[in-house]
Amino acid sequence: MPKLEANLQWMFNEYDVLDRYDEAAKLGFKGVEIQSPYEFKIQQIKQKLNTNNLKQIIINTNIIDNDTGLSNLILRSDKTEIYKKRLIQSKNYAQELECIGVNVGIGVLGDLDSKEAYETLMDNLLFAAEELSKEKIYALIEPINTKDQPGYFINRTNQAIDLINHINHKNLALQYDFYHMQIMEGNLAHNVKQNLGYIKHIQLADNPGRNEPGTGEINYNFLLNFLDEIGYEGWVGCEYKPSSNTKTSLDWAKHWLE
Repeated sequence: MPKLEANLQWMFNEYDVLDRYDEAAKLGFKGVEIQSPYEFKIQQIKQKLNTNNLKQIIINTNIIDNDTGLSNLILRSDKTEIYKKRLIQSKNYAQELECIGVNVGIGVLGDLDSKEAYETLMDNLLFAAEELSKEKIYALIEPINTKDQPGYFINRTNQAIDLINHINHKNLALQYDFYHMQIMEGNLAHNVKQNLGYIKHIQLADNPGRNEPGTGEINYNFLLNFLDEIGYEGWVGCEYKPSSNTKTSLDWAKHWLE
């Protein structure tokens, strides 16, 4: 049975961030993810994890360029040292929190030269993969749809796979989000099976709306069972906007959280 975990950036927004760990555990989650833990001390988060018997699955590297406000630091050839410092910060958090992976970022192209941005991205991904491998933490790259984030540089599964193959580092892996890839390419079951060897983390939300499963067109009852059939053993992050309060939005998940 797929292991569901709660994205605390998107869910339980009725509560302060650290209190969301408590609420997730109350509703049966054994794992959590959060994009940006950096406003908190590592020990504060560890205390919440230990108290609630939760596992921190992933966090993200902060790739926001402070000068422009754009999330594309990893693409900027003039700011590689800043990216590397941010990556080391996320490595330190992920090591202490015992994460399985770090989403190391991609971002929007903006006005950058695409060839230069791609070369910079490859260099930074190699650095991330190597650094995180020292702690046995996967460096995860996630394609994101261009409807929600126009200009997102890597937005299809095959683009991410091409990057992974070109860089050829055993610690670089794919973070596959059903919501984003339904928008960009569909054919979800085929694509996740075809690329299972590259995938170390999966996320979900329904489409349209990015709300909980059952509110849109994606058949998650089929897909979650299908993940079992094809042998996926990782976690599935619930990265969606609850259409009502978070507890009510989890009616679909009761079977999976038992």
